[in-house]
Amino acid sequence: MLNKTVALQPFVDISAHVEGFEIISTQFGADGRVYVLLINQIPERERGMFVPAALKETYTYKVLIVTDQHIDEVVIWGQYYNYHFVQPLQNHLLLVGARCTYYDKGKYDLNAKVCDYEGHTVREFLLGDGIQSVQVTEKDTIWTSYFDEGVFGNYGWNNPIGAYGLLAWDEHGNKIYENHTADIADCYALNAVNEKEIWFYYYTDFSLGCITGGHEQAKVTFMNPGISGSSGFCTDGYHFLFDGGYGKHGTFVLKKNEKPGILTKGCKVHFLNEQAKPLVATTQDFRKNRVLFGAGNLLYQVAVEELV
Repeated sequence: MLNKTVALQPFVDISAHVEGFEIISTQFGADGRVYVLLINQIPERERGMFVPAALKETYTYKVLIVTDQHIDEVVIWGQYYNYHFVQPLQNHLLLVGARCTYYDKGKYDLNAKVCDYEGHTVREFLLGDGIQSVQVTEKDTIWTSYFDEGVFGNYGWNNPIGAYGLLAWDEHGNKIYENHTADIADCYALNAVNEKEIWFYYYTDFSLGCITGGHEQAKVTFMNPGISGSSGFCTDGYHFLFDGGYGKHGTFVLKKNEKPGILTKGCKVHFLNEQAKPLVATTQDFRKNRVLFGAGNLLYQVAVEELV
């Protein structure tokens, strides 16, 4: 397999906005801007293992809305829930927690919160436990994928919301799509390119699926990407950049769709930082044709087309 080395320059330094907070996640929005979710202190795991859902004391979150020209801040005070994702939704922000607990019939955590840009809660709803990814399209369709505990059940869920591995919701948390085509045990990666092009990659088949036609007239096609355990990918529809997979996370493979349904063996891509050293990312996000890296307080991005 061929090798390619690509040096990246940070497009923004968020250090001035991070003091007193810790970075939880960095994500692209459908609008092309970057959304950074921070918390004043990372909640401790229960028994050193389990990520808590509801919290015993209040925490403060901060959302940074980042372009290469400007950074806006939204502070959300006094929160009793453990959130992991943030996305733009209409003229608001959507915060989602990866975990939520089922207590009894009709009693469960609401792990999605819609806030305005003053940090005030607009509404809350349920998106299910065991969420791997959350991406909102430009028309405010919320796509959620689920890891194995969200598919098979934990945290009290005998009939888990995410049993089919991949769902779509409207802006009020009403389910509008449910996967019934792929046999998903763990949806490793999701890429909502637009309203009518949703890609996903899953275990156990290690297949790459594409939903076209929108959620109302969904058609699903599959291809074998020839990679096992990738945690993310981006695509321009012809080229695909994958995380390297099992035992190779943090390395990348660039492939082409030269024949219908078949990807090339591809080439390895090694990313360097501005100091010509290997780029070691603490966060990453794949959306549309781009990948976003967070390394400390520096953010980097690159499009697939730049690698070809």
